[in-house]
Amino acid sequence: MATPVSESAVGTADLTTVRELAQQLRVDSVRSSTSAGSGHPTSSMSAADLLAVLVARHLRYDWDNPEDPANDHLIFSKGHASPLLYSIYKAVGVVTDDELMNGYRRFGERLQGHPTPILPWVDVATGSLGQGLPDGVGVAIAGKYLDKVPYRVWVLCGDSEMAEGSVWEALDKASYYQLANLVAIVDVNRLGQRGPTELGWDLDRYAARVEAFGARAVVIDGHDIEAIDAALADAEDASRPTVILARTRKGEGFSEVADAEGWHGKPLPADMAERAIAELGGERDLRVRGPVPSADLPRPAPIVRPAITLPAFELGAKVATRKAYGQALAALGARTDVVALDAEVSNSTHAEDFAHVHPDRFFEIFIAEQQLVATAVGLSVRGYVPFASTFAAFFSRAYDFIRMAAISQADIRLSGSHAGVEIGADGPSQMALEDLAMMRAVGGSTVLYPSDATSTARLVEAMADLSGVSYLRTTRGAYPVLYGPDEPFAPGGSKVLRRSDSDTVALIGAGVTLHESLAAADALAAEGVAARVIDLYSVKPVDAATVLEAARATGGRIVVAEDHYPEGGLASAVLGALDDCGLQLSVRHLAVRSLPGSGTSAELLDAAGISAKHIAEAARDLLR
Repeated sequence: MATPVSESAVGTADLTTVRELAQQLRVDSVRSSTSAGSGHPTSSMSAADLLAVLVARHLRYDWDNPEDPANDHLIFSKGHASPLLYSIYKAVGVVTDDELMNGYRRFGERLQGHPTPILPWVDVATGSLGQGLPDGVGVAIAGKYLDKVPYRVWVLCGDSEMAEGSVWEALDKASYYQLANLVAIVDVNRLGQRGPTELGWDLDRYAARVEAFGARAVVIDGHDIEAIDAALADAEDASRPTVILARTRKGEGFSEVADAEGWHGKPLPADMAERAIAELGGERDLRVRGPVPSADLPRPAPIVRPAITLPAFELGAKVATRKAYGQALAALGARTDVVALDAEVSNSTHAEDFAHVHPDRFFEIFIAEQQLVATAVGLSVRGYVPFASTFAAFFSRAYDFIRMAAISQADIRLSGSHAGVEIGADGPSQMALEDLAMMRAVGGSTVLYPSDATSTARLVEAMADLSGVSYLRTTRGAYPVLYGPDEPFAPGGSKVLRRSDSDTVALIGAGVTLHESLAAADALAAEGVAARVIDLYSVKPVDAATVLEAARATGGRIVVAEDHYPEGGLASAVLGALDDCGLQLSVRHLAVRSLPGSGTSAELLDAAGISAKHIAEAARDLLR
């Protein structure tokens, strides 16, 4: 190995130093991935010049104070280029060479294979391609419309991910919201994982697509330091989103692998790594930092969190929980950190109630559910409390974004309306019958399914202070208010609405099936059968203690009814709570077990076998 070059002065670097920095980033990308025995050095080498110029001369970032709200944001959408990102962290002095060489991709270490916010300089987890730019849109919206601070959001994208529709959703919304503070840098190195990308080096076609979505396309040689510097400076003064399309070569700097297929995701063997480092001019130990935000830049206004007065609902009045969601959210908007987003169905989800009262904190994302979730994630990066709503069924299109939000440790709140066969005549394309299972499977998630307006309002208030991904399932139809305005509700709880010392069966429901369970309990009571009725409004975490108490009181006889497919919903939560309880259980699980069609709510609930009639019959069957 060559002798390390001496350390340079910290500060905005000249272009000669930047060239040396780029080579150092390549060398360290090779060294770290070879040491780890895995990684993506060639994908890092192609973008090294781009990032060297950005970090040394244009990224306004106080590396010693990553929480400074005036800092720029750097998002690696091509998260597999983590050797490059971590080599940058070494170059700015926040990661040691020892950690880079011995901590990368090792168990228990923070330099993971793809970046996550376990590192204080990482905003969002990346690695599932096509998500960094959508997340960046959310951060940029926060900067322009909420923080009102002139930081910029720089996103490094790979050319392979430009085949993802989410990238174009992001550019479309960036243009709609005129996010001149957003700059995408696309590393067009021609090669993907298994071979050439869809467009290769056809930068004219890339540029035409970018311009068609309303953004500004700038085409450069991604290894020309002067051209990169000029393009980044120009982007800082743009009046609309900028996409810098940089023609690069994968593995640039090492002739044996440059622009060669078959090297994606492969570290260089030790002998090749030694040759690569020699060809790149040897190891360096430059310490280079770029500009920091000026102390004169504005900072966000302080957050105001007054006491909240939730809407009150009259007992017995029929109110749809989706309507209660909108009213509660509007009240919660008295907190200036609460933000609402919707996917062009706010008149159905009732997010429009928030928009009418707080239009400056409502963002219409239109029919783009991936971008809806990504915007929420980006807003959470800046400390806002986002509530994103659409029809429950359509969150399935954004599931990977929801999954990645959990990996990002983002605090986002999702509300899905029009769930289950209860919605009626619209038919199965609109009926969320998988959403509870989907959301329960997200790491660290909270899943709530209120049955009336009061519980909905209380749970919306509680969601504002939840960490992680939380989900509220609301119902289309109006159902009687069951609880008084002072009734407390919290995630992890439940309510017992019917109880006696002579209960012989427990009926467990949530949402519409709770009302059906109450009707079934009334029918059974007329026959002299006492049934305990539980409102399992918290599906995750589930109130295991109440469920277990009911099982003990009824000799293990339980009927679970849910407006959901059998897999992963209420019954799964209930049976999980009773696992290893030591009781002999007799459980009847009523769920939607065939493809529904159109009809009235009553017809569809009955046809699915989850109406009061079927619940009562299931209870009778257990008692025979």
